[in-house]
Amino acid sequence: MQNINYIKHLKGVFIQFSKDNRLNPTHISLYVGLFQIWNNNRFPEEFYINRDEVMSFSKIGSKSTYHKCIKELSHWQYIVYYPSHNPFKGSRIKMFNFETSTEQVMYPYHPKNGQALVSSINNNKQIENSNKLDLPKDENEVITFFKKENWPISEAQKFYNHYEGIGWKVGGKTRIVNWQATAKNWMIKAEEIKTEKTQKGVSQNQDNLKTSTNKNYNEPL
Repeated sequence: MQNINYIKHLKGVFIQFSKDNRLNPTHISLYVGLFQIWNNNRFPEEFYINRDEVMSFSKIGSKSTYHKCIKELSHWQYIVYYPSHNPFKGSRIKMFNFETSTEQVMYPYHPKNGQALVSSINNNKQIENSNKLDLPKDENEVITFFKKENWPISEAQKFYNHYEGIGWKVGGKTRIVNWQATAKNWMIKAEEIKTEKTQKGVSQNQDNLKTSTNKNYNEPL
């Protein structure tokens, strides 16, 4: 049995969750389900699991989702997963200690001989690098790009002011990772709007009351 501090462990692992953009809510609920079973067994080095029980604890309804997430948690070294191909014997799980201190985060990197200590400073640098976005330096860079694509300066200014105002997010939610690709989509949409207005203007100018046939309204219907 391991000497695990319940509170410190959960605090440590949730810090890692907040930094890891690969995770989705299903990964986290699955980990919490496994932690619950680990806790119930008084934190052994390894323990056996029952798939249906883990899915119930984790609120996961799909077996394929369960298998995908547990393999990813193992691959990303939150756990070690030893799958069993014996229907009468459950798979084995090894959990890591994520207790934290003021200097380091206990993070499993190479779990061959226990676990390695990785500086939280290095982790933060990696996360910062992965979060770098391809955004324009200023409005002039956008104008230069629009000129290159034979678009007027006014359209470049509209594009820049629009996305600058909403924090360079598509729909105000998803961060832009390539502003030039977004600009090209803007141009395509602007062309579509221009075409629609032109077609609408033509249809409105047509006089549907005019006819090329001379009709004698004195004749009965």
